[in-house]
Amino acid sequence: MLQLYAAAKLDPMSKMWVSFIGIILMIIAAVIITYARNKTKGWLRVVLTLVALIMLIYGLICGLLAIV
Repeated sequence: MLQLYAAAKLDPMSKMWVSFIGIILMIIAAVIITYARNKTKGWLRVVLTLVALIMLIYGLICGLLAIV
């Protein structure tokens, strides 16, 4: 609840930057997961997939904060 209140107090320019960060994180996550699936195998593939998943979740959170 506190995070939503803090996001509501952001000015429009800050919300824009938060949304850009979210978009960039999602793009990087898509590139990493594509690379992991096409070029790697074994434990490196798992590690890259987990990194991409974490970046995707942070990108989603940034996008939600920008909307509120």
